[in-house]
Parts: sequence; C-alpha cells; structure tokens
Amino acid sequence: MTAPVRVPRNLHPGAWWLWALGLAVAASRTTNPLLLALILAVAAYVVAARRGTAPWALGFRLYLWLGGIIVVSRVLFRVVFGGGQGDTVLFTLPQIPLPEWAAGIRLFGPVAVEQLLGGFYDGLRLATMLICLGAANALANPKRMLRALPGALYEVGAAVVVALSVAPQLVESVLRVRRARRLRGGTGRGMRALRGIVIPVLEEALDRSLALAAAMDSRGYGRRGAVPKGFRLVTGTLVVAGLIGVCVGVYGLLDASTPRYLGLPMLGIGLALAVGGFVLGGRRVVRSVYRPDRWRPAEVAVALCGLTAAAGFHATTRIDAANLYPSLSPLSWPEISVLPAAAVLVAVLPAWLAPPPPADSPVSADAGRAPAVAVAAWEQR
Repeated sequence: MTAPVRVPRNLHPGAWWLWALGLAVAASRTTNPLLLALILAVAAYVVAARRGTAPWALGFRLYLWLGGIIVVSRVLFRVVFGGGQGDTVLFTLPQIPLPEWAAGIRLFGPVAVEQLLGGFYDGLRLATMLICLGAANALANPKRMLRALPGALYEVGAAVVVALSVAPQLVESVLRVRRARRLRGGTGRGMRALRGIVIPVLEEALDRSLALAAAMDSRGYGRRGAVPKGFRLVTGTLVVAGLIGVCVGVYGLLDASTPRYLGLPMLGIGLALAVGGFVLGGRRVVRSVYRPDRWRPAEVAVALCGLTAAAGFHATTRIDAANLYPSLSPLSWPEISVLPAAAVLVAVLPAWLAPPPPADSPVSADAGRAPAVAVAAWEQR
C-alpha cells in the first residue's frame, strides 16, 4: 500500500511566523549554548526542508552571517571594555588610561574567561532570536502575509512587505548579474568586477522600484474616502494603546522579575484594545482578496509546535531556572534537562507536518534576459 501523496501548497504565512516567534521566545529565556545551538539546528533544518526557491527564501544565509557578526562583536566588546571581571584570566592587554570623568570604564587590560563566556552567551542568544525571525522570513511569503493583515493595517503592511523584500531581491539580483557576467566571459576581479556588479544591480533595483510605484498607483494605493476626524482619533487611540499594552505584556512575560500584572493581564488588555481598533478601522477600508489563505490542520499544527517550544521554556523557568542559565561564577559546564530539549525537538516537526512548497513557475524570457541586458549596457559604456 503506497503512502498518500501530499499536494504541494503554500502554508499560511501566519503559521510560520507563530512558529518562528515561539522559537525566538524560547531562545530569549535562556543563555545555555547547548539549547541555543539546538534551536539553531531546528530552525535551519526546517528552513532547508520547507523553503521554496523564491527570492525571500534565499536570504536565510544572510541572517546566519549576521548572527555570527553579532556573536563576534559581543565578545570583542567584552574584551575592549572590561573583560577582566573574573577569577580565570586568560591574557592581559595593555590598558589605555582614561580621564577621571570616565571612571568605571576601562579599555583593554586583563581578559577573563568568565567575561568572554558571558559575552558569547549573550551574543549567541541575540543571534539565535534574529535567525529565528530570519527563518520566518525565508519560509513565509511576505506578499501572502499582506493579504492576511486586517484592513486597518493594509497600508502599513504594504510598506513593511516592500522593506522585507528589498534584501532578498538584492541577493537574487547579485546572483543573476554574476551568472550573466560569467556567461559573457567576464573574468575581472577586484574593484573592476565590483563596479560591473553593483551598477547593473542598482539599475535593476531602480527599474523594479519604478514598476512597483506604477503598479501601486494604478491600484489606488493611499487613496481613501472621507473619514470623520473623531472616528480616526478613536481608532488611532485604540490601536496605539493596544500596541503599547502588547509591548508591555510581552516584556512582562520575558522578564521574570516584573510584577505578574504586567505579563498576561496586560498582554490580554493590549490585544483586546488593538483588535477593537483594527475592527473599527477595517470597516472603513474596502478591500477584496482573491482566494484568501485558509487555516487548515497543517497550519494549526505548525503554529502549535512553535508555541509548545515557548511554553516549555516558560515552564522550565518556573521549575528549574538554573538549568537555562549556566553559572559563570564559579564556571560550570552547561547541561540540558528533558523538558526544554523536548520542547525544542517538538519545533522540528513542521519539517514533516507542513506540506512541501510548490514549484515556482518558470521565469519569462524577458525577466531572465534583464540582468544580461543590464550587464551588456554597463560593459559598453
């Protein structure tokens, strides 16, 4: 008996974002490098298994590089500004004397293992959170996410989608221009090769921006009917107050030292106010959606996997918080308990629960010829 064939389709982008936010919340609750490495492995595996070939799917590697830069910069920061607070001194750098008004700040000097590990743990946590969001950006179609936004956030969402699409499209343009140069026999290196790549990429980006502006203008972007001033004031107040409440509630959930009423209660009040503002604002926005994305069992399962990871780490902070934060004084080897490890492993299930992405349609001849035309025009100057 053959296994049923799963039909390739695009998963709802909201499911991928909930999954990624769950992993990011889990990463924010620990500095254990073993758990953070496990979260990175889970995110990278799911991206490798379920990303497509669209431009935004090619940007995950950039997030990995950016995460590495964050880790290195945090470690270097500890070396430059007071890396000697610890018992185990690795080496000593020449210390630069500072004036009296800069008391408490030290440049270079002794470098201790405790401070280096502290910088590495903090940088790895921040890098993991960033890479989790990069995984959502690589898996979720930002244009389909725009269709799922409420009407009150359509214009802001369009601007955010355009901003999120800039970096992946630039990466795709660079790859196409380099491929076009190789096909034309371009072997230059150094600054000459850089000029031959940058100028066609900028020219293609400018053409794409003009086409986007014309398309948005032809579809009436930014035009709206007459809305009473009082209605706009009430809607804006509800939305802003709700978003502030959501930010305070999220901070209360992430910081265990805050009072309890700043956590879930504030988050619930903020969500209620924001939803009320979105509903009121959306009534004034007439917008049709062709074939809207539906939430199916696969979407629910993917979102629950990410939320389970966040819930598992939240429960660990109540049961055994010391397991999530390895001791630096005295130094101790990080350990992994069963609950957070199992919560992270649940987050890898979308690699099988989510349907495979559909194959992209072949690019038209004109679109494929555009980089070569730009390269040829630049080389003839």
